[in-house]
Amino acid sequence: MANESTDRFSRREFLTTAAALGAGAMLGCTKQLTKQDEESADGNAQAGPGGMPTHPFGKTGVQVPILALGGMFDTSSHLMLRQAISYGVTYWDTAFSYADGSEKGMGDFFAANPGERERIFLVTKSHERNAQGLTAQLTTSLERLQTDRVDLFFMHSVNAPGLLTHEVRKWVDSAKSEGKIRFFGFSTHENIAACLTGAAEVGWVDGIMMCYNYRLMHDDAMSAAVDACLDAGIGLTAMKTQGAGQHTSEDAAAELIAGLLAEGYTQHQAALKAIWAEGKIASICSQMPNSTFLAANVAAAMDKTALSDASMRRLAEYAAATKSDYCAACGRCQDALDNQVPVCDVMRYVMYHNSCGDKHRARELFAALPAKTRRKLTSVDYSAAERVCPQNVPIAERMKLACELLA
Repeated sequence: MANESTDRFSRREFLTTAAALGAGAMLGCTKQLTKQDEESADGNAQAGPGGMPTHPFGKTGVQVPILALGGMFDTSSHLMLRQAISYGVTYWDTAFSYADGSEKGMGDFFAANPGERERIFLVTKSHERNAQGLTAQLTTSLERLQTDRVDLFFMHSVNAPGLLTHEVRKWVDSAKSEGKIRFFGFSTHENIAACLTGAAEVGWVDGIMMCYNYRLMHDDAMSAAVDACLDAGIGLTAMKTQGAGQHTSEDAAAELIAGLLAEGYTQHQAALKAIWAEGKIASICSQMPNSTFLAANVAAAMDKTALSDASMRRLAEYAAATKSDYCAACGRCQDALDNQVPVCDVMRYVMYHNSCGDKHRARELFAALPAKTRRKLTSVDYSAAERVCPQNVPIAERMKLACELLA
């Protein structure tokens, strides 16, 4: 029998930390870490390093930890990265475009710790869409990461299956044959169900990272798309798992939190555990910029207590009650507007500002939009877009809010 984990977290310790950080800042857990050889609540999972449950990543033959380190922060802290490994968080996600030296920090860690690279399922991403651009950015990423290959290479922010072109397919085959990438896929924030369905149909996508949470997992189109990917052997990674919206309904949130806390869960823990319990997602990618967030998420992943039916109902009822607070990024609004403005992107920036506390990043992304596009946000007639929005989001109001908050 494996030894019991040396790092254990009590209910008192986590509630104290949650209070210090604030309920909206921590993916908390009030349970203790369990033994390494205990089985996960997901029957497909196995115990990995540090006792972290792992899950098959599609048809790749690779087992990945159910919790992945989202690297959209300065990763120069070697202590933080060593802690991630000790907990079994050995799926690391970064991107060419991530600021604060994410790729470089990981690369410096690998250089300073020979042999650790072999323990990591390493992922990076590129916004490029053609062979020349993908080659250039992959080359730079490999140099920054100080490695000769990545385990999974994503085209970043894909919003239409048509981007999976024959040119990209040829590039993927070449990069794999050269040993620079093991697997290929894409990340998607928008038009997600269509992108997943298209990937399942083309037959050469190994993995996908997509927005997925308790709000989206019960949507019929999303559910069918996820199942199609699973049938096609595509490994799935969830991001934006908290279902944070552009606006917070305080009364509904307070009611939800009170009910979950009565069962020993925070809202954030319940959101994570709902996805793990479903058993369809190989891993949840969470941005964990410090040891407190890391330890809290690890404890949530280690906790083997399944959510009760009552907790699942609370999440579903909260999603229904706050439907108009959340943009599902289906893309229907943009089609109705003939893509005059990037509504889904702007909605995401408002979410970063209001719900994630990442105001600097929100403003930086908004500022990167063309000036003509930013000016147009307050002059477009959004009535057609609002009529087709399945979430009934007040789009015109939110676009005006974006200009007020982010300009």
